[in-house]
This record gives sequence, C-alpha cells and structure tokens, in this order.
Amino acid sequence: MIGKLKGTLDEIDEDSCVIDVHGVGYVAHCSARTLASLPSPGEAVVLFIETYVREDMIRLYGFQTGLEREWFRLLMNNVQGVGAKVALAVLSTLAPADLANAIALRDIAMVSRAPGVGKKVAERIVTELRTKAPAYA
Repeated sequence: MIGKLKGTLDEIDEDSCVIDVHGVGYVAHCSARTLASLPSPGEAVVLFIETYVREDMIRLYGFQTGLEREWFRLLMNNVQGVGAKVALAVLSTLAPADLANAIALRDIAMVSRAPGVGKKVAERIVTELRTKAPAYA
C-alpha cells in the first residue's frame, strides 16, 4: 500500500492532482481543502495517501495532513452510505477540527453543508462517529 507521496507537483485538476515521483506520475484524488493548499506545479509536495483497492481499480486519495486522512478513513469505514465522494465533500467543507466539533455538538446542520450530504447522511455521520470523534479532535 502507498501511505505517502513525496515528489514534484505536476498538475492540479478539479478533484485531483498528479505528483511526479522519480518519473512516475501518481494521480491522487483530493478534497478541495487539500487542493487549495498545494504549491504551484513544479514545486515539491508531500501528500498523505489512502490507497483504495477494488477488483476493478486502484485509486489513491491524497491529504494535506495525517489527521485529515484519519477522518477520511473514519467516514469511509464507519458510516453507512458514505463513500469516497461524500467523505471528500465533507472534508472539503469542514476542517478536521470543525468536523470533530460538529459531531461533539451534534450539529447536523453544519455537517449537512457539505455537497451531497443531506440531513439523513449528516445524522448518520454524527451518530455513528459520536464515540470515535473525541480521539480525532
């Protein structure tokens, strides 16, 4: 599994970036928050990576911090109905500390601000991560 990429930023797309590591370009799908934090193409970059493997594809998800990656894992592995697209939308809208705070305060409205997250999904996120969130605050 790939856990971190360190190389040169090659390009930034709408929802991903390409990192050149010794001549190999890795596509990493990222939250808007991570994409906004990236340097200009041609500059050095480091991303924490979550490798997602299915029988028909391998996809890399890139994060600015290890904490953001942990929140992605929590959302993907513990909340029914939350896949990578929704998890990235939540992390694009809320920083990890804001997400932890919203869960602790049971602020469904704040969580549902993320694109593609309705009231029911926001309720599941708050309910299913309530006991896990303090460890990641």
